[in-house]
Amino acid sequence: MEFRDIVMQRYATKKFDGRKIPEGKIKELLELIRFAPSAVNLQPWMIRIVADQKTKDELRQAAFGQEQVGTCSHLLVFYANTDTDSLVERIDGGMKKSGVPDEMRNMMVGIAKNMTTGMTPEAKVAWAQCQVFLALGNAVNGAKSLGFDSCPMTGFDPRQFDKILGARPHLVPTVICPVGYAADTQPPKMRFPEEEVIL
Repeated sequence: MEFRDIVMQRYATKKFDGRKIPEGKIKELLELIRFAPSAVNLQPWMIRIVADQKTKDELRQAAFGQEQVGTCSHLLVFYANTDTDSLVERIDGGMKKSGVPDEMRNMMVGIAKNMTTGMTPEAKVAWAQCQVFLALGNAVNGAKSLGFDSCPMTGFDPRQFDKILGARPHLVPTVICPVGYAADTQPPKMRFPEEEVIL
């Protein structure tokens, strides 16, 4: 499928038919998400995959009863990782292991440290959440490219999600993305015309 076709055919599915996506396809999707771009390649996200029905039903209540959470095959919960010191250390170690030349590695690590060191806790959350949405873009288009559907959602209670799934230090539930096979049909796609979005 051409990328343009993926973009045009993707839509926010409101109800899934309950069929399970093969685990191999979920692994393929996670690989596409893993390679999403991020500022200074810090990749400040983690993903919790929820497949069991009991937990999905609990989370549906924390998502204001929205049907797609309960009917999806898998629910992806995207967390923003605000532990920037650890992220910088990990990317430094990863570049060493990958054989990135020291000059380039030191430059990238220096940029990352300069960018994150002065951030307030609130700024770290805002910055990390912006990066999460880059990963989400790969998730929704990746799902369509693999033959299934998705629904990006910010309509949920992060505190209730933490209560159900367990709170984790430095991780902020940011967006959820149910994936599965659509049980609804794509409505007409409406976007603002070019002259209203291009300055």
